[in-house]
Amino acid sequence: MITCLETLKRVHTFRAWQDDVILVSYPKTGSNWVGEILTQLEIASEKYDEDEQKRREQILQELTLFPYLEFGDPEKFERMEKMPSRRIIKTHLSPQKLPKSIFEKKAKMLVLFRNPKDTAVSFFHFAKGIKMSPEQETWDEFFENFVTGKVVYGSYFDHITEWNNYLDDSNVFFITYEEIKENPVSALKKIAKFFNFSVTEEEIESIVKKTSFENMKNKAGTYGKLGKTLFRKGIVGDWTSVFSESQSERMDRKFEESVAKTKLGMMLKYELYCKN
Repeated sequence: MITCLETLKRVHTFRAWQDDVILVSYPKTGSNWVGEILTQLEIASEKYDEDEQKRREQILQELTLFPYLEFGDPEKFERMEKMPSRRIIKTHLSPQKLPKSIFEKKAKMLVLFRNPKDTAVSFFHFAKGIKMSPEQETWDEFFENFVTGKVVYGSYFDHITEWNNYLDDSNVFFITYEEIKENPVSALKKIAKFFNFSVTEEEIESIVKKTSFENMKNKAGTYGKLGKTLFRKGIVGDWTSVFSESQSERMDRKFEESVAKTKLGMMLKYELYCKN
């Protein structure tokens, strides 16, 4: 992933369109998976034939656009004006850092969450895989930084706290990684309804198969050098093989003190996914 300060400075110049599909998530909560789900829903909804889909993909390749709003070169924002509608745009930015045009145009946002313990483990392996963190950084050191918010994109817990302010926004839909994993057909129906994707039951079932973890991992090569680090295990509960008992208890306390009693905190079903 390539970004630069100039790109970050220019994020606010991004001009949203009303029919944009915006996926917002904290890092390592399943955004590449859900981004592919959104792409497939959009393709099925618009009933593109193979030639039309190839043409769209060619346009995006020619524009050399990074799929995340905050990554890539500063000139990407001009090229985004030439993208075919509906644009599917991913970002890890917090609400305060999102371009104001998203809210002004009332573009719909899917906000994705994942339980903090699995998020931390996935983030650790990803950071090591792309050498985002020092070579010698151990899990224990990373855990400390994660709990205290000293990681890229800041505190996981602050991210949840901030999004609690948007619970009544009809253009924002909240979903969890775990909900999609448990019942993908039901979850995709909800997402399709929110974005007004016109898809049949058969198309949804086909997309569930197409976006299974196994198929996503097989397509990892299309993500370039990042592919291998993006799709590691794709399971719920991987944290149990990494967390020490004291780390688990510390995360429990942090969650309880910060977001457990908020609506989004309760939506995460912490007791179910983060307690042995």
